[in-house]
Amino acid sequence: MRVVVLGAGIIGTCTAWHLLQRGHEVVLADRQPDAALETSFANAAQISVSYCEPWANRQTPLKALKWMFDAQAPLLWRPQLDPAQWRWLWQFLLQCNDRAFERNVAQLVALGAYSHATLKQMVADTGIEYQRSQRGIAHVYSDARAFDEAATAAELMRRHGVQRQVVGRDELLRIEPALSAYADRIVGGTYTPTDEHGDARVFTQALARLCGQRGAQLLFGHAVERLGVSGGEVQGVHLRCLATGQPRALHADAYVVACGSYTTPLLASVGVRVPIYPGKGYSATLALREPARAPQVSMIDDARKIAISRLGDRLRVAGTIELGGFDLRLDTPVARARCHMLLQRIEELFPGVADTRLPQQGGDPQFWCGLRPATPTNIPLIGRLPLQRLWINAGHGTLGWTHGAGSGRALAELISGERPALAMTFVGVDAARGAAAAVPTASRWA
Repeated sequence: MRVVVLGAGIIGTCTAWHLLQRGHEVVLADRQPDAALETSFANAAQISVSYCEPWANRQTPLKALKWMFDAQAPLLWRPQLDPAQWRWLWQFLLQCNDRAFERNVAQLVALGAYSHATLKQMVADTGIEYQRSQRGIAHVYSDARAFDEAATAAELMRRHGVQRQVVGRDELLRIEPALSAYADRIVGGTYTPTDEHGDARVFTQALARLCGQRGAQLLFGHAVERLGVSGGEVQGVHLRCLATGQPRALHADAYVVACGSYTTPLLASVGVRVPIYPGKGYSATLALREPARAPQVSMIDDARKIAISRLGDRLRVAGTIELGGFDLRLDTPVARARCHMLLQRIEELFPGVADTRLPQQGGDPQFWCGLRPATPTNIPLIGRLPLQRLWINAGHGTLGWTHGAGSGRALAELISGERPALAMTFVGVDAARGAAAAVPTASRWA
């Protein structure tokens, strides 16, 4: 079967790889000059099976209202004159209850475990090196009430097979001594030794090169102009080479849309509505000034809801969600405030360890922002769409790196007529009948 995959982030590239592994002919297309140059470029670096709770819970609506006028808030809603935003928010609010939360957690953990096992096998098969560290992930608490609630969350995760440990301050400092300068403000933490971290961009670009070596046609620097649809099926996809301006039409047996947040407008152009909305996230990658005092364990700072991971001689700090459309600017007052918060927090946690100086002070922090493609449930859309030959692999929110390997494998299995071995709801697939099942209508997401 010939398959065209649109989008070469971690999701699309893993999809291409697993399709090749099953003997399909693959074309991987992306508007950027290489793989992983958008949302997969500088994320938090965590493979966090144990920390995959959805954003929607019963506390979120009140917190979001409280944070609306705080430019440094973990979740910042910026109202837009955009019906898609309001429709998404309404669907999100419907998920903000305990029953929906636990249901969504179950599926996210199932995909996370499946994906982590898949990633380990891919690394063993390919030998890709990407600053991988298997020291686990620690969640650090400086608020006693939040730490008390952490025990309930850990118990929920244990019910789904994740061994998240609740640890006191002394044990947390033993796990990560680099926190010693902040020790007097720490009340405790949680720790999962089975989680890991590594550079998603490095991994994805290496995997894309291997796809090319194994026969995939790599069309980087090609923007998707439109999907050609006739008679209820996709008959082709029209690209344009950004270097020459030349158009290019591709024809295949199947088309996979893995364009992150840009999946939504592309599918809307052919009458398919999906509940994916961009959540703008930020990161800063910093040179280490004192590597011996830098953290080795990846961690989540509960107070600021940010993730911190060491990547060799650099420190990556990432986080926050900003619901304000497709704005990728880093020079707005809000963006500057959020970037400043990342630097400030690193200096509070690990004073003097990383170079947090701004350029005008002689520093060189590498700031970045990307649009996380979020569904209201945080469960990605993987499967078959209403138009024949059209498939989707998008909507992973903050968990694209955690879920990427398994999502690519699962969709490759579905396209090949197999049923992935995990308890998750796939789009357009009847669990009783496998991949050749009834197709959902677009109105499902109206």
